[in-house]
Amino acid sequence: MSSPTLTFNKAPIVLLRGEPLLLYTTEHRTLLTALEARKVSIFSECRSGFCGACKTRVRSGAVTYLTTPLAELKADECLPCCCVPTEDLDLDLSSEGADMPLLRVKHLA
Repeated sequence: MSSPTLTFNKAPIVLLRGEPLLLYTTEHRTLLTALEARKVSIFSECRSGFCGACKTRVRSGAVTYLTTPLAELKADECLPCCCVPTEDLDLDLSSEGADMPLLRVKHLA
C-alpha cells in the first residue's frame, strides 16, 4: 500500500528587480491591485478604459490572464491589471517608495 502524496502549492513571490515584495495570495484580485496595495509606483489607465498603460516587463516567472488582454504584448511583458502570477514573478519595476515588508524580514535574518 502506498502512502498518500501531499501536494503543497506555494504562493508565488512577487519581486521587483530581484527584491521580494509580497506573497501573492487569493486575497489579491489582480497583480495590479496587489502592487497598488504595496504602494508600488505603476502607471495605469485601466479603470479609465485605456488598455496597455500598465504594461510591465517580466524579468522571470509567468502569469495567467483572467481576461484576454486588449493590448499587444511582447513575450517578456504582462498587463498587471488582468493577470495573476502562476509562479514566482520578478518584475522590472522600481521598489522606490514601495512598502517592502519581505525585504525588511530578509535584512533582519
